[in-house]
Amino acid sequence: MTVEWQGVFPAATTQFTTSGDLDLEATTAHLEMLIRAGVHGLVMLGTVGENCSLEAEEKRGVVKAAVETAAGRVPVIAGVAETTTAGACKYAADMEALGADGLMVLPAMVYKSDARETLAHYRAVARASALPVMCYNNPVVYGVDITPEMFAELADEPTVVAIKESSDDPRRLTDIVNACGERYVLFGGVDDLVMESVMLGAVGTVAGLVNAFPEETLKLWELARAGRYADALELYRWFTPVLHLDCHPKLVQYIKLAQAMCGHGTEDCRPPRLPLVGEERERITGLIQEALNTRPALPA
Repeated sequence: MTVEWQGVFPAATTQFTTSGDLDLEATTAHLEMLIRAGVHGLVMLGTVGENCSLEAEEKRGVVKAAVETAAGRVPVIAGVAETTTAGACKYAADMEALGADGLMVLPAMVYKSDARETLAHYRAVARASALPVMCYNNPVVYGVDITPEMFAELADEPTVVAIKESSDDPRRLTDIVNACGERYVLFGGVDDLVMESVMLGAVGTVAGLVNAFPEETLKLWELARAGRYADALELYRWFTPVLHLDCHPKLVQYIKLAQAMCGHGTEDCRPPRLPLVGEERERITGLIQEALNTRPALPA
């Protein structure tokens, strides 16, 4: 199976009201803004999309709304983050029925599986639908590492086509290519490693701060992919303090605060995530405001 996935795929936020209710209207308005800005795909209900804070039917409602909003203009990839393999398989089949274009599959939540269990989970979910699968490898957050050797073993699953590599180690991209050749479509998954990921062979990025700064994210990607490294580096150095927000346990709160300050949504999350307060709020708000105050003119 082949896919044409490449470019900037936002890990889109899910919008809530101040009382914590799912706000589909605001969520789809945000998706429309991202599509009009020029993103190349949408990843719904990943970490930034607060997958594990939604009820089962809410998740299905979000993906259905995203598919309808995209209307074929960009692919919609649904995050799969369930606590059991059986639940993930059912969810994968439901995403196919709702019209999603692919799945971004996480390891089973809560339990930290070993290599044999992890591969069994991915094989089962991959076989539960006909959709192409992007494996989301984020051992820093989820405690389960899919190594290059494991990806080589998984290469016989025809629908497993892509990898979002978020191990925080850009060397992994080269190790995957050395172990698997060109078998997988490679995506970077860490905002403040985007330039390094491009130079090491990633053809796409699943990005978080694009929710707040879509034009800058897209321009940085365009410059890096075109090999205009001097222009890209200047923009990257301005952007990097903000991009670091993608690599913190409170990345959802941080990204949503940036999104709100840029006029692209609200910062409302569902508990246990709470609004930032005190010194932390002042510090993160100041960092984002400094980026806004020094926002550069984008090169042609």
